Amino acid sequence: MSFDYRLVFQVVTVSSAVPPKVSAALSAAEEARCLTTVLVNAPFLQHLQGAQPWMDNLGQILNQVDTIERHMKYLRCLQHIEELSDFEKVLTQLHWPIISPPTQSLTPTANCQEIGSQLELLVTQLLALQTSYPSPSPPSQAPPLCLPIQIMLLPLSRRFRYHFYGNRQTNSPGKPEWYLTQVLMWMGNSSTFMEEKIQPILDRAGAAISARVELCRGLLSLVQEKVASDASRLLYDDVLLSHLVEEVLQFEKELRSNQSYPAVLPGLLHLLLEDAVLQKWLTVERKMAVEKMDAMLSAEGAWSSQYKDISDMDELKAPDCAETFMTLLQVITERYRALPCPAAQLKFLGLQRELADDFRIRLTQVMKEESRCPLGARYCAILNAVNYISTILGDWGDNVFFLQLQQAAVSLGDEAFLGDLGVMEVGRLASLEGSLFEGLLALLDRLKGDMMGRMLEWTMREITEKAKPYCQDRWLSLPSQHDQSTMSLSSSACPMMLCVRDRLLHLHQVLSLSLFQLAWQGLADRLDNLLYQDVILSNHFSEGGAAQLQFDMTRNLFPLFGHYCKRPENFFKHVKEACIILCLNVGSAILLRNLLKESEEETRHWASAEDPPPESALNELGVYCLAPCDVLILLNLRASWPGQ
Repeated sequence: MSFDYRLVFQVVTVSSAVPPKVSAALSAAEEARCLTTVLVNAPFLQHLQGAQPWMDNLGQILNQVDTIERHMKYLRCLQHIEELSDFEKVLTQLHWPIISPPTQSLTPTANCQEIGSQLELLVTQLLALQTSYPSPSPPSQAPPLCLPIQIMLLPLSRRFRYHFYGNRQTNSPGKPEWYLTQVLMWMGNSSTFMEEKIQPILDRAGAAISARVELCRGLLSLVQEKVASDASRLLYDDVLLSHLVEEVLQFEKELRSNQSYPAVLPGLLHLLLEDAVLQKWLTVERKMAVEKMDAMLSAEGAWSSQYKDISDMDELKAPDCAETFMTLLQVITERYRALPCPAAQLKFLGLQRELADDFRIRLTQVMKEESRCPLGARYCAILNAVNYISTILGDWGDNVFFLQLQQAAVSLGDEAFLGDLGVMEVGRLASLEGSLFEGLLALLDRLKGDMMGRMLEWTMREITEKAKPYCQDRWLSLPSQHDQSTMSLSSSACPMMLCVRDRLLHLHQVLSLSLFQLAWQGLADRLDNLLYQDVILSNHFSEGGAAQLQFDMTRNLFPLFGHYCKRPENFFKHVKEACIILCLNVGSAILLRNLLKESEEETRHWASAEDPPPESALNELGVYCLAPCDVLILLNLRASWPGQ
């Protein structure tokens, strides 16, 4: 028990003695920290106390500089105002602004030299003032106008806003040409003043600025603001928006040509490329074009040519509706040609292709109504229309402007033009071998081919009917006539020959030159086949019958086509060569028949022959088209063989 008691006593004694020791140690550490802080901060405090007078003096100096700067700005403002006022006074003495065309009476002044000196001094000072304190502008925007030009624009700007804003009668939404023409007049009237009075001063001051262009740029900013405002308000009025677009395009044309405004500087066309305006423009263009198509196809003289009485100008014989339609497309081209964006131009080209295809469909519908009479005037006019449109579009495919659009379509990957094309077709477009009009031209050519085929079939039906007596003539019993001067056309051939002549004359009158070339050549080919099959191969010929056939062909049929080519017999190769074979003298015919039979036997037994091939003998006779087997058939149709 005594041991435990002592142990407890020691523990209590120790626990009561430790806290005072820890507290003493913490106190000593705190005193050391405070002493260290005082020792470290003392030099800084001394330095700050020593620098305080300097800080007070610097603050006073900065306040004085600020006051001086405010005074300088005020003085410069006063100088600026004074210079502006003086500059405006000098401009007034020089009769600026020039609102009407300048006259000689306004040019001379009593103190012309003194005013010129003042003008140069003020322009130079204003340029220096602007150079010393330039106004910041984003890199993407054009630099601000030079200060003298800005001042010169003030009276013109006031006039513009007075007349073309607010409730003035001159601020008419339907008359954008009023303010556009006015600005062009100001540009034109002021050009001489700018070039003679202002430009030399700018040149001597070393300013690389065109005074005339700067003035135009300033006036353009007024017009740009006005056009942008009007366009947004006219989006729901098709007529007024269309008129605004027309006037803007005309303004741009005159600006670039008459005023020689640089192409690198924007005019007004970029305002028409805003999405809302561009889409509305396309919609209005499509709507008005469709309305005009309806009107031109239903017009009284839609299918007659306005040049029908002038042979030199009527080679294409295009009906009025087709010519009006292509003029419509050409006008659309001229409207969008100057747009500075190829993507926007391609949208209009796509619209033109849609309109051309729509017109083709309309022509097809009218053609089907007229197909019961393929030789009628309207049917032929439709064919001329198809050919005319195809010819013009083919020319467009080789035009530099459309070739540039073709390259743009490939480089932009325009889906409207390339979406349905394969890699090969796109490659052809990229290499300029193809055309953006190829698909449309293929459809037009197919329609033209169908119409031409139907016309020739109709014509041949009529000729075939007239040729029946001639096909059934007694060729085997015709006597020989040794004197060709006494020969005349077979009476049974007269109806056929008259029909051929009349149809050729009719087609020549109603078809364009290129179509007529196709027509008479197609007719000659069909007629050659008819005569060869139904007259020659369907009959036997005496010597007199063969001579009569040759006379009918060479002296009557071929000359009918001789009006349209130099060697018409080349388009009747079967008939011409058959006549040669049928009219061979007996000896030559026997030799030829033997040669052909021997050649046939050798060919049948695969035997080689040293004799020349039969084709050589036929070529010597002028026979190139007919095969040896055909010639044998013709020889067997001859009745004048020895022993018969």
